[in-house]
Amino acid sequence: MTTVLVCDDNVPLAEQYAYDLRRLGRFDVLVAATAEQALDVLTREGVDCVILDLEMPGTDGFGVMRAMRERGLDVPVIVYTGTGSFDRCVQAVRAGAYTFIDKDEPVERVVREVENAIERRHILGEVALLRRYAADASALIGTSGAMRALKDAIARVAPIPSPVLIVGESGSGKELVARDVHRLGAHPREPFVAVNSAALPEQLVESELFGHERGAFTGAQTMRKGAFESAGRGTLFLDEIGELPLAAQAKLLRVLENQQIVRLGSNRAVDVPARVIAATNRDLGADVQAGRFRRDLFFRLNVHLLPVPPLRDRLSDLPELVDRLLLVTCQRFGVRPKRLASDVLALLMAYEWRQNNVRELRNAVERMVIASDGELIGAEHVPADIRDSVTYIPSGGARSFVDRKAESERRIVIEALERNAWHITRTAEDLQLADHASLLKIMRRLGIRD
Repeated sequence: MTTVLVCDDNVPLAEQYAYDLRRLGRFDVLVAATAEQALDVLTREGVDCVILDLEMPGTDGFGVMRAMRERGLDVPVIVYTGTGSFDRCVQAVRAGAYTFIDKDEPVERVVREVENAIERRHILGEVALLRRYAADASALIGTSGAMRALKDAIARVAPIPSPVLIVGESGSGKELVARDVHRLGAHPREPFVAVNSAALPEQLVESELFGHERGAFTGAQTMRKGAFESAGRGTLFLDEIGELPLAAQAKLLRVLENQQIVRLGSNRAVDVPARVIAATNRDLGADVQAGRFRRDLFFRLNVHLLPVPPLRDRLSDLPELVDRLLLVTCQRFGVRPKRLASDVLALLMAYEWRQNNVRELRNAVERMVIASDGELIGAEHVPADIRDSVTYIPSGGARSFVDRKAESERRIVIEALERNAWHITRTAEDLQLADHASLLKIMRRLGIRD
């Protein structure tokens, strides 16, 4: 439920506002008569919007907004006035308030403004998320058979609210898969909250996931929502789930079953409808057998399984990935766009990429951009560890003969196209095909496009 705080030294008016907002907006409304009370409520409760009187004795509305900024309380503020001092309201908007209203405005309009303020906050969060996603140079790029199968599986799983388990090697793009599941799911405009389970100190796991009340432990100066509450109706992504301590696993299982959490220092249950997506590069089945991971939690998470293919199983996607990485890296470093010599691409496609998959490729591209002075990146700019290890070793994964054959065909055709600058006729001659139509037919079958 949306929680609104009304801060006004005119208590009867504030109480009437609260009553009307509860009745018409179905909000949970709290009231504060002073700036100090308002700041106390904001540190204790999960407030979604503040309706703030500017003219108060002692610390006025501007002081409240200033204190909120200093304490990192990112809550939209609507200022209102009963004195007709709209110049002051305009100053407040310039200082960061969402908008201003007159105290005589119909409550229906106030309800709309509250809803708009909260919606704007969600939109800004979504835009920031999309910008981060767009800036990721490896965002599920590729049209190989392995990537098409993964994207099809994402599209099937995304609308279903059940938990998802994503498995794959380090650097293969598990978080990107989780973000796509969220983007294509039922609530894409709700938050996507990512938590690295391996980075959580054992004594802070509960606080990070479930939140805490002020005073719950030494140093808990304010109430804090945990990751489950912060995700709302969106998605909670638990990366490296296999690293979660056993005690925390038991509590996570209970939350998944009841869809409720209790903050540390509280006895009040809070509903948490967020969808949970977990990811790991470990063999959780083996961890279950060894007693390192709870069997019941494993089966609770493993409702839908999304395996992410390693880069060596989709090397035909590498030219497209490198193009994207080159573009983004040059933009980030503020240098003119660069291109690869054809022998460089051959070296990159012959490398195994077992250490860190796409992340390793991204690091290699950055090193090549820095090492090269001109527009062309040559073989001498390829990192030595790649140049010294160029034998392709097929993956030990359980892929079928048909899959491996298609991937090999794609690599052969794409390497030839790159050698011939994607000139269809010259590439057909290079591959000793009958004519360019034969090559176009093969490209269509393999899903290759310029």
